[in-house]
Amino acid sequence: QVRLVESGGGSVQAGGSLRLSCAVFGYTYTSYCMGWFRQVPGAEREGVAAIDSDGSTNYADSVKGRFTISEDNAKRILYLQMNSLKPEDTAMYYCAADWDRCGLPAESLMTAIQNLGVIWTHLGKWGQGTQVTVSS
Repeated sequence: QVRLVESGGGSVQAGGSLRLSCAVFGYTYTSYCMGWFRQVPGAEREGVAAIDSDGSTNYADSVKGRFTISEDNAKRILYLQMNSLKPEDTAMYYCAADWDRCGLPAESLMTAIQNLGVIWTHLGKWGQGTQVTVSS
C-alpha cells in the first residue's frame, strides 16, 4: 500500500525557515502530480504548492516568492522549503500525489492540486501531516 509520510515541521519565529519532507513508501514512480496543502482548525484544507513531473511548479499567491517545492525522485521525497515564514503560515501541512502528470499547463497546476485534494478528502487518504507554528 502506498503511503505518504510528512515530516519536518516545528516552531519558528517569524522570518525563519523550515523544510518539510514527504516520503513516499510502497511505490516506485516516474510520472507524478504532487502538492503541499495546509489546514488550520475550522478552515478547509488549501493547496499551497504544486509540482508536475516535467519540473513545472506553481504556488498559491500567499506563498509565492517564499516557498519552493521540489522532488527528489531517487529518494522518493517531496520537499517544501519555506522561507520568510509568517504567523499566518501556521497550520498543519500535508502532501498528496497522483502517479500521472497533472494534465494542465504550469499556470494551472494549483487547479490540478485542488482537484487532487478533493479526491483525497473523498477517499480519506490524508496522512497525519506535520505541524508548522510561526510566532511573531
